[in-house]
Amino acid sequence: MPKTAIILINYKDYASRYLKDCIESLREQKYDGESRFFVVDNETSTESFAYLKTHAPEAEIIRNEHNDGFAKGNNDAMKRALRADCDYIILFNMDVVVEQNCVAELVRVAKTDRKIGAVQARLMLWPEKEKINSLGNATHFLGFGYSLGYRQKFDEKNLQITDIAYPSGAAVLFTKEALQKAGLFDEEFWMYNEDQDIGWRLWLCGLRCVMAPEAVVWHKYEFSKSIQKYYWMDRNRVIAILKNYHWLTLLLILPAFAVMEIGLILLSLKTGWFGEKTRVWRYFLTPRTWAYILKARRQTQRLRAVPDTEIVKLFSGRVWYQEIDDVKLRLVNPVFDFYWRIIKYIILC
Repeated sequence: MPKTAIILINYKDYASRYLKDCIESLREQKYDGESRFFVVDNETSTESFAYLKTHAPEAEIIRNEHNDGFAKGNNDAMKRALRADCDYIILFNMDVVVEQNCVAELVRVAKTDRKIGAVQARLMLWPEKEKINSLGNATHFLGFGYSLGYRQKFDEKNLQITDIAYPSGAAVLFTKEALQKAGLFDEEFWMYNEDQDIGWRLWLCGLRCVMAPEAVVWHKYEFSKSIQKYYWMDRNRVIAILKNYHWLTLLLILPAFAVMEIGLILLSLKTGWFGEKTRVWRYFLTPRTWAYILKARRQTQRLRAVPDTEIVKLFSGRVWYQEIDDVKLRLVNPVFDFYWRIIKYIILC
């Protein structure tokens, strides 16, 4: 009988807002295997710990004095789950409601192919349950990540398991063997794109990331336009490409990267997040950062079992995401898509 770990992350009032619906849906799972619950309490307090003990008494609570971010918080729980010899490790955001057969379906799909290292659930919006939150995530060749199918209606006839560039950390199963081979989240990311990075590493290892359409999760998703968010997302997408691409691929995308950086600087001046953009470049202009990147790149490239030829087939030259759609994006998308088609052809040759 498989042993499965289920991990949730709390931060401040997150549990009081979302835990009740989430934990009740997890208690109602139609799953025959053994389940162990872990809740990580980032920036723990007497009040948050008491709330978690009362409302999730079945969970092992991991208390972190500081807010250690999404990456390290999940790693703290995943390490315990691996020590407990759990076969499958499932991460759920606390702001989700999980359909009754979701856990069983995630495990079933993971068993269909030994090369499957990660299985994302089909994320639907709440309360607009007929609309998609994510059918898996896509990677733009310059490192931007975005959700597939966002706010579209799901075609119930389309129930095929599909390969995806990377899974959303909001609802994903990792196999024990995959984590032991590819490693856990890179804690340098702190939050955002850490799921992109681990998905990329799984593909480098010769493993697959897939989306399981019959494992359904409803996500109380709210798109955040905070300025600080842009710092983490912009910084982390650059880290991801520096770590994971072959150096020849990095050379091929360099001209497009330079043009994009100029465009992002101009955009940041207009939108008021120029300060965050300069923070990104200050980060990359420190010896400590490059010591980390060189070390992380060596570790990642040692995992390589497949060439970029195979991985870039999943990458996109366009960004399709309704929350950030505007005239400028619609204008530059064809240009970068044309460039990527040429570069991808060179890589594939």
